[in-house]
Amino acid sequence: MDKITIKALKFRGNHGYYKREQLEGNDFELDVTAWGSFREAIKNDDLQHTFNYELAETIALNVFNGPSEKLIETLCAKIGDELFEQSGSVNKLTVSLRKLNPPITIPADYAEITMTWKR
Repeated sequence: MDKITIKALKFRGNHGYYKREQLEGNDFELDVTAWGSFREAIKNDDLQHTFNYELAETIALNVFNGPSEKLIETLCAKIGDELFEQSGSVNKLTVSLRKLNPPITIPADYAEITMTWKR
């Protein structure tokens, strides 16, 4: 099985559990890894037979620019559900979403959720 990964797509969005986060926004990073048999795409340079990471960008932008969500789990699931549905050549998809500098009392680089979809 072939694997395509896109790492650390950067987004800003008014998402978070606390009202302050919903008003001021947070910074997020997104990783997407797709598995499938992508060699068919090579024959005709056909994007329909591989993983289109521009689609990942578009779907993530729509989610981040959409209604405010309290949990990164919800954001991750929305992105992954839509991306998996629209990526017919993908057999397995993993989406990791990080909220940078989470609002806790001690310094932390990020909080992260990873979810997986399989056909």
